[in-house]
This record gives sequence, structure tokens and C-alpha cells, in this order.
Amino acid sequence: MQSSELPSAAPVVTVVMPVYNEAATVGETVAALQRAYRHGPAFELVAVDDGSTDGSRAVLQELASRGALRLYGHEKNRGKGAALRTGIAAARGQYVIIQDADAEYDPQEHGQLIAPLRDGRADVVYGNRMHAGNPVGYWRYWFGNFFISWWGSLLFSRRVHDVETGFKAIRRELVEGLLLRADRFDFEVEFTARVLQQKLRLVEVPISYHPRRFSQGKKITWRDGVQALWLLWRYRRQGK
Repeated sequence: MQSSELPSAAPVVTVVMPVYNEAATVGETVAALQRAYRHGPAFELVAVDDGSTDGSRAVLQELASRGALRLYGHEKNRGKGAALRTGIAAARGQYVIIQDADAEYDPQEHGQLIAPLRDGRADVVYGNRMHAGNPVGYWRYWFGNFFISWWGSLLFSRRVHDVETGFKAIRRELVEGLLLRADRFDFEVEFTARVLQQKLRLVEVPISYHPRRFSQGKKITWRDGVQALWLLWRYRRQGK
């Protein structure tokens, strides 16, 4: 693992951004983050390039040289979960926010994520995409996510509307206790299972969502949905 470190005062928020072949959108996402925190709490951006082959690493290196982020890199693609675990391990903020680099989630809504943490109402906050007003994108994925969330809620006896959301915040001191090991898209399912098993205070807040098409680089497939259903059952059977 390689890193580009920038000395700075301890931030309030660490934004962890996994990147894999997102050269077309990563610069836009970083700029949106900077605008979102212009008048907000002190933050740092930890970007993890997960073996990109499309020039994303060069874009990130340029941004790191300008002080926009701290950069970590995997020489080979290891998966979204592995990239997130690398970034979370490097976090220094009181709160950790997960932010994809694909422009599907709006950094302007980070305030909604950290508000329940800062006022003591929550340990973990999920951005909920499953509400009226958001574009569906692919109907089969909307229904798939609905069914995954229903299944997870049934197994763990706790209503969660958006198990697979990639937009979440957590108190940093709680992350280590989650014992996360997932390397790929199964990270989202493992994260939710651990949060529910440990009975952390989970709050969901409605967010906007701008789903990409596969032609624009969307990577998750129906196979990930099938795996999510099986993993939720397995984590429930395993317990802690």
C-alpha cells in the first residue's frame, strides 16, 4: 500500500472515497466535497485508488499534490470493501463518512449524515435512497434493493430501508469493533449486519440519488444482489 500524507490539524470529519476507474467523475466529486465543506466542519479526504487502469491514479496524484486529499493506493484491484478498509484505517476524524467517487451521491448532504452523530442521537447514519422523489434508475435494481432490505430487516428484527446504501457515516471509535473483512461489494451487507448485531444506534435520513447507467461505468450486478441475500442469512446465523 502506498500513501501520500499531508500534515494537518486533526479533522472533525474524514471522508473515505474508494476509487476504481472513475477518472471521468473523481475530479468533479472532489470539487463538490470542497464546496460542501467550505463553511462546514474541518474535514480531510482520504482517497484509495484500487488499482485503476483508466488514469484515475494520475488525477488523484495531481489532487494530492495540491493538498486536496491524502492518497492511498492498491497496486492491484482488490475490491470496494478492501479500499474502504484501507481508507477507514487511515482516518483521523471524529466521524467517518463513506463517499463514492461516481457522482451518484451529493456531498452537500453530508451535513444530514453527521447531524445525528454530532447531537448524540446516533452511532451510525445511513443515507436512505428508497423514498419517493428519487429516480429509480433500473427497476430491477430498485426492487432488488427493496427485497434485500426487507430480508435483512426480517433476519435482524430491525427495520432498515436501504441496506446497500454507499452513503453512510459512523463514529470513528466504533469502526474497529465492527471487525470488517469483506473485500468487494459485500462490504455494505457486512457493515449493516455488524451494526445490527452490536445494536448500535442506527438512524436513516432521506438523501438524493443520481444512479448511473452501465454505459457510464456502473459496476454492481444482479449477482451481487443474490450474494447479499445469502450473506445476510450467513451473518445472522454466525452472530457476532
